[in-house]
Amino acid sequence: MAAYLGERAVKDAPGRPSVPTVGLAGPGVSEAPASGTGAGPAGAARPEGEPLLRLEGLEVSYGPVRAVRGLSLVVYRGETVALIGANGAGKSTTLRALSGLLRPRRGTAVYDGLDLTRASSSRIVHHGLVHVPEGREVLARLTVRENLALGSWVHRDRRSASAEVATWLDRFPILGERADLPAGQLSGGEQQILVIVRALLARPTLLLLDEPSLGLAPRLAEQVFELVQQIAADGTTVLLVEQNAFRALELADRAYVVEGGRVVLEGPGADLMENPQVRASYLGN
Repeated sequence: MAAYLGERAVKDAPGRPSVPTVGLAGPGVSEAPASGTGAGPAGAARPEGEPLLRLEGLEVSYGPVRAVRGLSLVVYRGETVALIGANGAGKSTTLRALSGLLRPRRGTAVYDGLDLTRASSSRIVHHGLVHVPEGREVLARLTVRENLALGSWVHRDRRSASAEVATWLDRFPILGERADLPAGQLSGGEQQILVIVRALLARPTLLLLDEPSLGLAPRLAEQVFELVQQIAADGTTVLLVEQNAFRALELADRAYVVEGGRVVLEGPGADLMENPQVRASYLGN
């Protein structure tokens, strides 16, 4: 755990039609440069000021295989930004590179003044960037309370950390009622809520969420989406990778469409949701 110490769900699948890199732009939507060296031309709706996170020309490889090929994007403080695209587009790899699990081969990634391409995972977490990877990584034999306590390890103050864990258990009765049960006995949805709340105990400024609804029944997935919405409303910046493109775009202030390891399109979530090509490729209509 180096990175961290449905309604209308459409799951991306190999062979699903890809989003073409031309002819997509509509009102409020911008096509990214073919070179992938920019985050999209002027015109896409973005906040003013300096981004909290800026990626430029990011390249990440698994051995000889380039999974991310010159990806560029920006995330501003207080935003929820979604990355959507088919399986294998490089979305999860991008998050792994940001949290220090992978080292980019080229490009820049700067978060709140910190060079993420060089910083250790521990330094990244202490700086306020926390990653919740896909797969619900709970420590199954530890209790819910003990799992949450791991999230507060960066604070060093055990008394205040214990009080904060108690506060979150009160805030989420679904966890509070199971506080002394082994985390492995929780349902998939309960485990997903547990790992997200555990991440919040690290007090992130930027939270990376990778496929939080993956494998969940629609009712449980909706509880997770409501939690993501609540996190954003509380002021935490969120970068979301989510296979349910419809709900991701609903939640996002802005979104990027990723294809072949590059950003090919960006714009407000609501505008991308109405884009005919995006709808046909990722929303099932």
